[in-house]
Amino acid sequence: MNKKPIHVSLVVFPECDPSIVYGVFDTLWAAGRDFDGLPDAPALFEPRIVSSESGPIKLVTGVSILPQDNVDDLDRTDVVFVPNVMVTKPEHLRALDRKLLAWIKRMHLNGSQVYAACGGSLVLAEAGLLEGQQATTHWTYAPLFRQQFPGTTLHVERLLVQTGDGHSIACAGGASSWQDLALLLVAKHGGIAEAIKMSKLFLYQWHRDGQLPYASMIQNVNHGDAIILQCQEWIAQNYDRADVVASLVKQSGLPKRSFDRRFKAATGYAPLAYIQALRIEEAKQALETGDGTVEEIGRQVGYEDASSFRRLFRRLAGISPHEYRRKLTPPGVVQNAGKSVVQQ
Repeated sequence: MNKKPIHVSLVVFPECDPSIVYGVFDTLWAAGRDFDGLPDAPALFEPRIVSSESGPIKLVTGVSILPQDNVDDLDRTDVVFVPNVMVTKPEHLRALDRKLLAWIKRMHLNGSQVYAACGGSLVLAEAGLLEGQQATTHWTYAPLFRQQFPGTTLHVERLLVQTGDGHSIACAGGASSWQDLALLLVAKHGGIAEAIKMSKLFLYQWHRDGQLPYASMIQNVNHGDAIILQCQEWIAQNYDRADVVASLVKQSGLPKRSFDRRFKAATGYAPLAYIQALRIEEAKQALETGDGTVEEIGRQVGYEDASSFRRLFRRLAGISPHEYRRKLTPPGVVQNAGKSVVQQ
């Protein structure tokens, strides 16, 4: 007797982009099927697109999607999967569909597992499911997340975070990490072999390095502190100086302790951490676009000691400079295509 498929509700808000919705749907639809045998072999999951509206929904990218189920008619589901939502401001969070948020929370209270990809973790936080819990999200959403949900411990460096009683909630970090999250769901219900099979079928790669290699420094320049803003502008031109922190304090005209306090309050970084992050951002750009050695790039951004530079780079980027260059440098065919466009 065939086991009943796991019912998965893919929740769609107008703020969603379609790529994750369809990517997760197709992955779960395929899991458990025997493509070497009968195409109608029993599936592992029954994915369904769910919303609070009837009829087509226009998503943030302009694409319309037709939900298969309405939450008014759905009293239970095994899994709730929340894809990315594109929100950048607190008012965008407050504008999320309250009926959908309440339904997600109710399903979790009724025993459903809840998965959230990318900005979907903001949905879970707004629904009240992450207070006192741990989470991750796309690195660009981190400032908004920390500002709006200080009661949640955010691990932006991690690609996958499981939390809640019995790990009933799982979050994935940025963009294509939804693949890791979908494969986690497959592994939980179909086993490791089935997850590997799906990764091979769809050419998914396990993002073992997390999202730190892809994260860029987000500089807060809208904080309203004119002195600190002037200091940030000065740092951008002088970050490679050996005495940069002492010079920065002198530039501000403030006592050291007052400066440290105001700088952290305005930017979210301690002064030294800010400078280190900026230096590593510059090093990333050099590794991506130039052919200088790691030692040369380290000196360019202010580090005479190559070992110190490598240690700091690994700590902030999650991988070594050599690994970063290999991971982020496009293949030859892409580079040649780009050169031909420039020549035209």
